[in-house]
Amino acid sequence: MFIDKVKITVKAGSGGHGMSSFRREKYVPKGGPSGGDGGRGGSVILVGDNSLNTLIDFRYKKNFKAKNGDGGQTSNMHGKGAENLYIKVPLGTVVKDIETGQILGDITEDFQELVIAKGGRGGRGNARFVTSVKQAPTFAELGEPGEEFQIALELKLLADIGLVGYPSVGKSSILSVVSDAKPEIAAYHFTTLSPILGVVRVAEGFSFVLADIPGIIEGAHAGHGLGHEFLRHIERTKILIHVLDVSGMEGRDPIEDYHKITNELSLYNEKLATRVQIVAANKMDLPDAVENYEKVKTYLENLGLEVFPISAATGEGMTALINRAGELLKDYKEEIPEQTDEIKVYTAEKEEDYEIIRGDDGAFEVKSKRIEKLIAMTNFANDEAVRRFQVIFRNSGIEEELKARGIQEGDTVRIAEMEFEFR
Repeated sequence: MFIDKVKITVKAGSGGHGMSSFRREKYVPKGGPSGGDGGRGGSVILVGDNSLNTLIDFRYKKNFKAKNGDGGQTSNMHGKGAENLYIKVPLGTVVKDIETGQILGDITEDFQELVIAKGGRGGRGNARFVTSVKQAPTFAELGEPGEEFQIALELKLLADIGLVGYPSVGKSSILSVVSDAKPEIAAYHFTTLSPILGVVRVAEGFSFVLADIPGIIEGAHAGHGLGHEFLRHIERTKILIHVLDVSGMEGRDPIEDYHKITNELSLYNEKLATRVQIVAANKMDLPDAVENYEKVKTYLENLGLEVFPISAATGEGMTALINRAGELLKDYKEEIPEQTDEIKVYTAEKEEDYEIIRGDDGAFEVKSKRIEKLIAMTNFANDEAVRRFQVIFRNSGIEEELKARGIQEGDTVRIAEMEFEFR
């Protein structure tokens, strides 16, 4: 089964908690703090694997969680960091953050790694908080929570050349003839319900990957049929072979078919309509094909297109078609992004690292990644840790901003999952 789009949840491991302890040795009656740091949590990392060609492995497993780091120990012994969690994905996988829609990365090479969720930092032990003023701190940090995301994986085939055209024009037959691929072939529409790849060997030392893109129908750009699912796989191809049925057996006009498919490509992505394209006039072995071919050839050549008469059933013309496709691929040059003379100059400005809004219940809600992380790593059961939090919070400027916003004693302040009364 070919699966090319999935949603999964990934969660990195949290850091281990720091240790609060003191040396207890026979001849050291007043031993100092000796709590070690916690270990870092494992990160979640995607890895490209060219042996995979589908996302089917994610059909039943949707949640991936790395392990937490170990806690710190006495005698200044640090906790062991957790191993990273590696998830293999096929080449051509685009990774998106579902919440923001942001593209996090694109896996296009074998063994390429992409860190999706970073493991949390280990909490510091009390030995790390010794100062000239405070010689015996009793608190330690909790481990930092690991990052958690819902992500979408979308597979876009990494093919050099793509076969496009209406259903039943013979794309699968062409692929089976010129490569070792074995697509299902039958005389009915939508035989191919998923893209199929084949390796075409043109000459010694030169081959390319050819993709049979399932039949595109009118309205595919708007998602009709399985439009978006199919068109997505054409985006990476460098050359297109537009397959037409010139036999006219189904009562369709090949020229009209050509324009409809080209229009769908353009409406989905304008760059697809300008991609290098050659035309394969298929089914030349059938009645009326020769007469239709002359009309199609004359019309399309006037548009600047090369037209190759072929028969996937007999093999006629296949060598010339594939050799020409290989030549175009050799001459292909990567597209250079358009440049503009306009240069934007950005001036660095200090930005506040927090935001204060009023909740529906009138509470003052503070959004600050720095303070939220501090809360997650503070042990509020320890009075000394609470006092440290209060000092950092006060020095952040948030308290003064709350006063400027008109907060009164007894009003509720909410930060992440924590609520407290303002005093």
